[in-house]
Amino acid sequence: MKTEKEQQVKHIPLLDLKEQYRSVRSEIDEAVKRVIDEQNFIMGEDVKLLEKEVAAYCGARFGVGLSSGTDALILALKAIGIKEGDEVITTPFTFIATAGAITNAGAKPVFCDIELKTYNISPEEIKKKITKRTKAIIPVHLYGQCADMDEILKIAKENDLKVIEDAAQAIGASYKGCKAGSMGDIGCISFFPSKNLGAFGDGGMVVTNNKELADLISILRVHGSSSRYVHSVIGTNSRLDNLQAAILRVKLKYLDSWAKKRQQNADIYNDLFKGTDIVTPYTPPHNIHVYHQYVIKVDKPHRDALIERLVKSGIESRVYYPIPLHLQKCYQFLGYKTGDLPNSEAASGSVMALPVYPELSREDILRVVKVISSFR
Repeated sequence: MKTEKEQQVKHIPLLDLKEQYRSVRSEIDEAVKRVIDEQNFIMGEDVKLLEKEVAAYCGARFGVGLSSGTDALILALKAIGIKEGDEVITTPFTFIATAGAITNAGAKPVFCDIELKTYNISPEEIKKKITKRTKAIIPVHLYGQCADMDEILKIAKENDLKVIEDAAQAIGASYKGCKAGSMGDIGCISFFPSKNLGAFGDGGMVVTNNKELADLISILRVHGSSSRYVHSVIGTNSRLDNLQAAILRVKLKYLDSWAKKRQQNADIYNDLFKGTDIVTPYTPPHNIHVYHQYVIKVDKPHRDALIERLVKSGIESRVYYPIPLHLQKCYQFLGYKTGDLPNSEAASGSVMALPVYPELSREDILRVVKVISSFR
């Protein structure tokens, strides 16, 4: 039994990938050794198997392994025909890869405000942003729970728009019984190491029920080639390598149990924060949240000071995301100004993420809450 003093000096990271690796080390080491022995690193059998397994897990017919979640977004946009002059509606309250993919595909990102309770894109606000140049919507399933897909899909159908789900943070999450990534035209997944299903480097995948889109993305990821040295379209090098696929296939078997532990940890936090002024995550009854991040809301002056206090106490916390995309320097040319998207701006000034990873102990959570409670 550790003394209280020993517990106080223990560092609690936002995510502990070393502990996760230790829990599956023998299986991963065996998978890595097998791929090295086979010396088949590009487009190997593990990639093909992972594509089938992830697609089935997400409730989709097809999966195409790619080099990153960003490439998944870019190739998804290209596959649905997005081109220069088109507009794609998305949220400003997310990582820049979502909007950057739109720009890199030649289109214009149109930022739409969020719902304050879930931090996901607001369907009502989407309606206000549609123009004759709008071709698609990219909802981001932020922090591990799905956006309001029934309304988004209804809007898309009424306006003849495509829907690409950015499910980078939400593999395993569900909305009314449907898994993230399976509801729109294409779902995009990231296997960045810190994701709930993370590789040992970059990686990503698209999932879809549309064979034509899957086939096109499969061609686009290998320089536009359907057979060796025959190029039907101009593509790029966006392949998921076999080594990462082998690692991900091991981890996929544990994804649901890891998600359950994240949910249990979130429940502990929620119970401990009852009766305080800390705003805990809101999950609509039709959603299953997989808690890629456990995000609380605290007023900005207190939020920044609280993060500093946690750091001094050996507890890591982080703000996802401190500057909404419409106010980023790189998007100044779009002409947005402070006050244009008030919910996104308010969220950026008040949210903070606490450790919630599967290996986090109840004692660690109690310590995090104790520091926050003493600060308040």
